[in-house]
Amino acid sequence: MAESTPIIQLMNARIFQRENLVLNNVDLTVNAGEFVYLVGRTGSGKSSLMRTLYGDLPFVEGEGQVAGFDLRKLKRRQVPYLRRKIGIVFQDFQLLGDRNVNDNLTFVMRSTGWKDRKGMEGKAQEVLEKVGLGNKGYKMPHELSGGEQQRVSIARALVNDPELVLADEPTGNLDPETTAEIVDLLYTISHGGRCVLMATHDYTHMQKVNARVVRCEDGKLLEVSTEPVL
Repeated sequence: MAESTPIIQLMNARIFQRENLVLNNVDLTVNAGEFVYLVGRTGSGKSSLMRTLYGDLPFVEGEGQVAGFDLRKLKRRQVPYLRRKIGIVFQDFQLLGDRNVNDNLTFVMRSTGWKDRKGMEGKAQEVLEKVGLGNKGYKMPHELSGGEQQRVSIARALVNDPELVLADEPTGNLDPETTAEIVDLLYTISHGGRCVLMATHDYTHMQKVNARVVRCEDGKLLEVSTEPVL
């Protein structure tokens, strides 16, 4: 079954930020179709772990594979291929303000090898509908609310049908109601068979989603619970 296929598998890994050891003896397996919260205080190592998973920080000790790539053997030229299998959602949206929503999406597609204009337009419409913004493609980012901008960011993360979505504090700039909507959307995406790892330091919305929780604390990654934190 696809749900038991490991998309992230780290064993006895050590996560570094430059020469500083951030997390030690990390063991983590996340399967296809799983939604996992990665929690911990600011500076606890959540973002360093995320950046290691998408090839932005080198993986130097332990065993690790992400979406079929061996992180120990990952060459710089292979990183773009790894990232085609990963969708990344950032706290600050990172939309291009000089172009509309559709053009934000097609920009990513062109930069990852798409060439068919009609195919790109169709895919842009498909992912916008998936995030509830099917009629917003011609809006400029500044015309959208914060929640809508984050939905566009999620749509952008989905254009290459990734096996893994990494959401790094995706609700950090949003109000509580919009936060709940974005968490629900990411949870729904995991039910489509994708692996979703969401980093957050905001525990308030977690009681609504029954998901695994792993915590960065004191230089370690700890499995907290299979129940939501209340």
